Amino acid sequence: MTPVELSRTVLRAVRRAVDDGELDVVVPGRTDVAPPGPGGCGDYATNVALQLARPAGQPPLRVAEILRQRLAQSDGISDVVVTGPGFLNISLRGSGDALVREILRSGQRYGHADRPTGRRVQLHAPHEVRAVVVMDAVARILRSQGALVRTSCAARPEPAWTDILGVEVDAYGTPEAPAPASLDVNVRPAPAPPADPASLGRDAARWALLHPAPHDRPRMTADHLVQRESNPLFRVRYAHARTRALTRNAADLGFHAEPGDMNPRGAQPAVPETAVPDTTALRNALADHPRVLQAAAAHHAPDRLARHLVTVADAVLPFLSAVLPRGAEKPSAAHRARLALAEAAGAVLAGGLSLLGIDAPEHL
Repeated sequence: MTPVELSRTVLRAVRRAVDDGELDVVVPGRTDVAPPGPGGCGDYATNVALQLARPAGQPPLRVAEILRQRLAQSDGISDVVVTGPGFLNISLRGSGDALVREILRSGQRYGHADRPTGRRVQLHAPHEVRAVVVMDAVARILRSQGALVRTSCAARPEPAWTDILGVEVDAYGTPEAPAPASLDVNVRPAPAPPADPASLGRDAARWALLHPAPHDRPRMTADHLVQRESNPLFRVRYAHARTRALTRNAADLGFHAEPGDMNPRGAQPAVPETAVPDTTALRNALADHPRVLQAAAAHHAPDRLARHLVTVADAVLPFLSAVLPRGAEKPSAAHRARLALAEAAGAVLAGGLSLLGIDAPEHL
């Protein structure tokens, strides 16, 4: 069950409670599910009970219990626990399998809208390199969420911005009047320092301009080119390249990715299998990717996506050493499942980098 499907399941539980007369509320049009916060448990959590308590005229814990009973009976849910003032913590049956399958099915488009939403957005930027690069990334992210986007710059972009940094601008000069029902957005992050960003090359320059929060002044230094763990861009691109190398190496060993149980129970193998690090943080980060894209689009903040990719990379890197068989180990269903999770992480990293206009290398 994907986060979107789970959100719909939660809304169906609310609707059944309303139909049965246990809740007297208007069923919301949507509700969010996300990885549990501190003190939570399970695969996902939702605060829908807290949102409905006041309209229902009941304590949040009572609303949560009403919904807990219905959610626990839903297909694909193995357990529901109420924590804190009324958070519903949901455990899924085969959640890892479903999540990995969904990501592998969608590939780099995981978290994208299924179809255009009809929303129109006009983005405008001053003639300043960071503003134009941020606008370009915001446009990419908005389009991934189904929006129709038009961009403009106060003056013709510099050749280096288009030829080296890969910026695409639809128009320049005084912006036209917004189209009817169109959202008009001025993109004005803190400007870049006087140094020429293009000297870093496309990938490092775009990362340097996009990774900091809009109000923070970016650093246009060679640190972004260093291939060390201290460089977040290197970690993200290195993690992606490692996942691609694992796929190639697995093919050489005669097996491919297949979502499943990474720690199967039953008969013990002749040779103990490689211990697998805890993948909870990785699964939570992958499951959170659609929400991050939605938030980055809503707030016109590509830095949120950049920081999320660092989180995914840092979560997957310790896991990658346990994917392939070692020594006398033979490829098993567990190895195929581990490879599937690694490939899912690689797809999220590649898709996110693409939306930032940055290359996801096969080799590094």
